[in-house]
Amino acid sequence: MPRDVTTLVHKYLRHDKTFPHIWCPGCGNGILLGALIRAIDRSGLEKNDVALVSGIGCSGRITVYVDLNTVHVTHGRALTFATGIKLANDALNVIVVMGDGDATAIGGNHFIHAARRNMDLTAIVVNNQIYGMTGGQYSPTTPYGSKTATTPYGHIENTFSISDLATAAGAAFVGRGTVFHAKLLDRLIKKAILKRGFSVVEVISSCPTQFGRRNAMASPVIMLQWLRDHAVTLEKARSMTTEELEDKFTIGVLTDVEKPVYSEEYKKIRERAKASSVA
Repeated sequence: MPRDVTTLVHKYLRHDKTFPHIWCPGCGNGILLGALIRAIDRSGLEKNDVALVSGIGCSGRITVYVDLNTVHVTHGRALTFATGIKLANDALNVIVVMGDGDATAIGGNHFIHAARRNMDLTAIVVNNQIYGMTGGQYSPTTPYGSKTATTPYGHIENTFSISDLATAAGAAFVGRGTVFHAKLLDRLIKKAILKRGFSVVEVISSCPTQFGRRNAMASPVIMLQWLRDHAVTLEKARSMTTEELEDKFTIGVLTDVEKPVYSEEYKKIRERAKASSVA
């Protein structure tokens, strides 16, 4: 299977139509894009067997750049469109790319219930802790005390963990990575794609333009160093004290369980209904 960069670029990207991309220098979406196409390639999937859905936001542009079956939909509704695609054609491997605001603010209800139903979807949530495309407003994951366009004197709302929310809502697989730990991100996305059920990969990403400049991290390098210094593998976290983990977050596979998949159960109901109508 192709592995070199040139081959992957020509196989998976619409390189002759839509580049150069619109992302700011230092944005983590480029790293995620690379991880995504490597994971798809290493999963052994044919391009026509993959459907990629995105919502509104910086990460939403990924569907424009990738040469797969793609759809770029309305804000917060990526999971609803993806659910319809999966129920209409269960053979498709449906991957959804969303930002933290897209997935957990306006799309929060859809996110919770897709996890509860255990829809066979792969949800990649790019968490850069802010609304990057629309001007730098705070999002559900903006850290307490941070400065944004709408909280210039400091954010006073508490944040929540996307990964913990996904696990609590019933996701079959939950992984968390960062755009600094690119090799781990490749592996997490591949695991999520191959998992049957609702799989979530939270990608802690960098936004130097809207978040970094307002919070003493104007340089993309500084933001990547922050990710390096605050991310802790699950293995390492087990040997750390509560005090040592206070300002850290864990990365790796956080949840991996087997449970009934909605699309498979839906097929059973359809067959029962057909049998009942014939009888």
